Order: sequence, then C-alpha cells, then structure tokens
Amino acid sequence: MGQILFVMWRETVEAMLVVGILHAWLAHDPSGRRGKKYLWLGVLAGLALALLLGLGIEAMGSILSDEGQEYFQAAMLLVAAALIVQMVFWMRMHGRRLKQDLEQSLSRSTRTQHWWGVFSLAAIAVAREGSETVVYLSSLAMGENGFASPRFWLASALGVVLAGTTFYLLQLGGKLFSWRIFFQLTEILLLLFGCALLMNGVEKLMDMQLLPVLKSQVWDSSMWLDDGSIFGGIVSSFTGYRSRPALMSLLVFSGYWLAITGMLKAQRFPGRQ
Repeated sequence: MGQILFVMWRETVEAMLVVGILHAWLAHDPSGRRGKKYLWLGVLAGLALALLLGLGIEAMGSILSDEGQEYFQAAMLLVAAALIVQMVFWMRMHGRRLKQDLEQSLSRSTRTQHWWGVFSLAAIAVAREGSETVVYLSSLAMGENGFASPRFWLASALGVVLAGTTFYLLQLGGKLFSWRIFFQLTEILLLLFGCALLMNGVEKLMDMQLLPVLKSQVWDSSMWLDDGSIFGGIVSSFTGYRSRPALMSLLVFSGYWLAITGMLKAQRFPGRQ
C-alpha cells in the first residue's frame, strides 16, 4: 500500500500547487476575484472527468474475460510507467515557468472578463493530475484486491492528508523544505517507481508468453537482499529490484535506466548531438 500512498501524496500536492497558484492570483488581483467561482467549478469538473475515467477503467476490467484481464492489467502497468516518466520530464521542462505561464493565462482571461478561461485552466490542470492518478492507482489496485480493498482507500486517504500537510509546510517557504527540494526528491522516487511498474508489466507479458524469458535466472542475490522478504519486497515494489532476475527482466531494467539517462542528458544539454 506504500505505492498507493506515495502516488496520492505526490499527485495531490502537484494538483494543490496548480490550484493554489490560480487561487492566489485571483485573490490578490481585484479584477480577478469574480473568477473564483469559475476556478472551483473547474476543479470540480476536473475531478469529475478523472472519476469518469476511473469508472471506465473499472467497467472495462469487469467485462473482460480472465485472459483479457491479464492483457488489460499488463497494458495498464506499462501505460502507468510511461505516464510517470512523461510526467517527470514534463515537470522538469515546465516546472520553472509553471507559475508564470498560469498567471499569464489568467491575466488574459481577466482582461477580457473571459471567466470560462479560468474554468478551463482549472479543469484541465486537475483532470490531468487526476487522470494520471487514476491510471496509476488502477494499475496498482489490480495487483491487490481491487478498489474494494479497505487498505486501498486507507492508503489513498492518508496520501491526501499527507499531501495537505506537505503543501502547508511548503507554503511556509522553509529553506530546508522547499518546492525545489520536494520535486527533486520525488522525481527520483517516481523514476524508480516507474521502473517497478515497467518490470511488473514485462513480467506479466513473460507469464503470458508474449515476451521470451531468454534465461530464467541470471544470478541470485537473495543472500544479501531477498525480494521475498518484507524489506526486500518494499525495495522491489518501489524500484523494480529482483534478487533472481530473468535475462529479459535484466535487459528491460538496464534499457530503462539507459533511456532515462539519455533523456536527462538530452534535456540538460539540448543543443548537443
């Protein structure tokens, strides 16, 4: 359940950041205060869109055959991994200008009294974060007892509470706990988590014989850290670590981190070939 708590925490903080920027701008600009109603309507619309996506995913899983559900679960894991990587690099690219871009869009809306522009900004921002969260949680819920599990909802609720506390602390602007540090630390955790989801998806494909195993066990590091133990299981669920990796799993794991390293270098030095 630690994965669910982490996802809810990170995604809720990110959504709170966007809504907080929009609300602060509207509150401090006399011409924008009338737009608060549209802001909160947009938040509700974004949440509703994310909820509809969740219901659609749940319905899709329930109507599929046992074999179809295996394919669907593998696809959800792979999509969730891809979305996590996309989100990390999107935030790295746009995070520094996020506040400025949002305020510029709000300024255009308030100058023209186009309050539906405020609504759209809030709805799109919340729907984006909410839909990503739904996909992540759906892929995780499939590995547990589904959305009916009390532990699932407990972890989700704790994640939201923790997000609210984190947002409050970050708003204080402390030097030891800043937005920059928060995003740097959590993007590392997200990339590790994305690798874990990718590994789970690939192993499902191997179980369904859609990918070759190549070699069932490359090494055995269980004497140092067994992924079947409590601590090893936590490490495995957050990083994709395997104490007895198959060759295909090892190739995918290595390929993932080579690709991430390449993308980080390309983003840091965009002019280099």
